[in-house]
Amino acid sequence: MSRFFAWARREAVLSISFVLALTTCLFVPPTLATLSQIDFRTLALLFCLMAAVSGLANTGLLPRLSAALLGRARSARSLAALLALLCFFSSMVMTNDVALIAFVPLTLMTLDRAGLGALNIPVVVLETVAANLGSALTPVGNPQNLYLYSYYRMTPGAFFSATVPLCALSLALILCLVFAVRVKGPLRIEPDKPAPLQAKRLLLHVGVFALCLLTVFSVVDWRVTLLVVVLALALFDRPVFRRVDYALLMTFVCFFIFSGNLGSIPAVRGALTALMDKSAFFAALTASQVVSNVPAALLLSPFTENARALVLGTDVGGLGTVIASLASLISFKFYLRQEGARAGRYLLRFTLINLILLLPLIALSLLLLRAG
Repeated sequence: MSRFFAWARREAVLSISFVLALTTCLFVPPTLATLSQIDFRTLALLFCLMAAVSGLANTGLLPRLSAALLGRARSARSLAALLALLCFFSSMVMTNDVALIAFVPLTLMTLDRAGLGALNIPVVVLETVAANLGSALTPVGNPQNLYLYSYYRMTPGAFFSATVPLCALSLALILCLVFAVRVKGPLRIEPDKPAPLQAKRLLLHVGVFALCLLTVFSVVDWRVTLLVVVLALALFDRPVFRRVDYALLMTFVCFFIFSGNLGSIPAVRGALTALMDKSAFFAALTASQVVSNVPAALLLSPFTENARALVLGTDVGGLGTVIASLASLISFKFYLRQEGARAGRYLLRFTLINLILLLPLIALSLLLLRAG
């Protein structure tokens, strides 16, 4: 039993998500329909992406990229800005999940090499909000944008007239937050001899990563990608299977069940319907804090024709709680793997930064909705 509680503390996010899912199952008994609430495409992509990044970490590539970042940074603050901006702009085409899976491990390695481990929390939090906000710019940047753009058959003009101002203000706010980061100690660059690149393994995992990106853009079906990746790893790099974070995958399963069950409870649906009648934007913003922004978009879209309100509500709604955007859980899990990680301090910093960003972005969204 002591080993179980130790595991539960170590996997606190999974434990909490399991309790939440189990609690909603008391109101909505599990059936075969429960499986339809699980987004298997997202789970398959997460598995493949984590496998690719884990594989790349063992090819010698990440230390070289880390050295390149350190070589370009003039100071600790410029390094933090560079890392946050990488997530902000790459998420526009790679999606917020992919950007964080790709860059948070690189960030933690780079900060450790630079002797800036004290900046792990502020920089990873900045990267997380940067990815969540940068991904709001394009229809393919995050799942809820893609869904709403298709569901409402939005024109590019209608979509970008809402997201471009939102992302412009977001970028300005993120840069302000970078300058507010307290830098402790100088930027230490220790020259070292990088390990030789393992060319064959590198080629394999770059191919896996590219295949994942094609799947994100719906060029390749996710089932084909999953099959190809599993076969490729089984044949050429079997140890990667042991390094995939299966607890994170189960966390997502629990949250899919939790949000799906919550939307099936009549009292909850009634409350959301009443809120939609008052303000679709605030309904989306509020629902995102509880069930995350992707399920919120799916849940609320049948109740309104105000596409701009839902796009802005779910994009801004990705800020707030750590489950407001499930991509935020990815960063949190990566941070918790670090020796001496402080979950409470991370969540406090994360919540504070999110609240600071929420207020001006809500004000801008309301102005955009009034103007539109």
